[in-house]
Parts: sequence; C-alpha cells; structure tokens
Amino acid sequence: MSQGDILQTMKAGAEKVAAVVTSAGSLEEAISYAVNLTAEEGGTTMAAPGMDDAARKALATACADKGIILLESPLRAHMTGIHTAFTWADRGIADTGTLVLNSDSEELRLATMLSETHVAVLPTGNVVPNMDALEGYMSEHFEKGAGYVAFITGPSRTADIERILTIGVHGPERLHILLADHVDGGEK
Repeated sequence: MSQGDILQTMKAGAEKVAAVVTSAGSLEEAISYAVNLTAEEGGTTMAAPGMDDAARKALATACADKGIILLESPLRAHMTGIHTAFTWADRGIADTGTLVLNSDSEELRLATMLSETHVAVLPTGNVVPNMDALEGYMSEHFEKGAGYVAFITGPSRTADIERILTIGVHGPERLHILLADHVDGGEK
C-alpha cells in the first residue's frame, strides 16, 4: 500500500467516525486553522501543551489577534474552560482513523480530554496502515517504562442502557485532524 493510499484510508476512516480531516501545508496554516475554528465556534480559550517556543509564540500572536486566550500551565487551573486543544499526534492508524498520542504529560491528557474541540496535527509520514504496523513504535515506547498512550478515534461518544448516543460526554465533541507533510512545532 502506498503512502498516498494509506493517507486516503486514514481520511476515510476518521471521517466514518465523525472527525473532520484536512491538510495543513505549514505551521502557520495549522495555527490559522485552529485559531479560526475556535473563533467560528465562539470559543475564547485554547490550550496547546507540548508546543515548542517558536510555535507557541506564533500561536499566541494569532490567538491575541482573534481575542482568544492561550491558556498557560498548569491546565488544572482551567479544567472547566478549555475550548480548543491544539496538539501534535505521534502516529495515525489508517484503517480505523485513529490518532495515537504519547500522553505522558498530564497537560496533554487534560487538554485532549477536557476541551470541547480537539485539533490535532498529524505528520503524514507517521500514518501506518493498521495496528499491526504500530508494533515497533509501541514496543519502543514501553521499553522506556510505564507511560500513557492515548488512542483517539473520533469525537467522544457514549450511549446509555437505552442506546441513546451522546457526543462529548467523556471528551471533546469535535475532532479535527490536520494532515501535514512538513509541519513541526511539537516538543517530542
């Protein structure tokens, strides 16, 4: 399977579970997308754990231009007020449209679980066809000892005993995935 086919499968898999998938050609484009989306949704706050200093500075400027507050650490102080989480995904699993995030950072866990909208930048070279192809990455990750890895497939959804589906109860109501060829800004 070519990388182009893998990316098409990723897009289709993610869209099946109600994620929005688009491309970002640059860091500036990814930041603009996240900030504009937040403003369009009426959001006033963003959290961006794990961003390097240059990317965070660019994001802070873009947020200020739209009247959006870029939340600072510790995010525990903002647990009820994170509109948008802006993160980098470590891997993508194409056949299920799943994001894989090394979530050892509590800041990242809080942002991705408590925000209303999650915008994740996924480097296209880090998308694998299926879970089996993720084995090397997972083995390497767990050789370092205990840790947290989040597998995110679409927005949060749950159903009760009567099978009534509710979106956003245990995590974000909306997930946007930005497929990026050469976008870097995460501290990995």
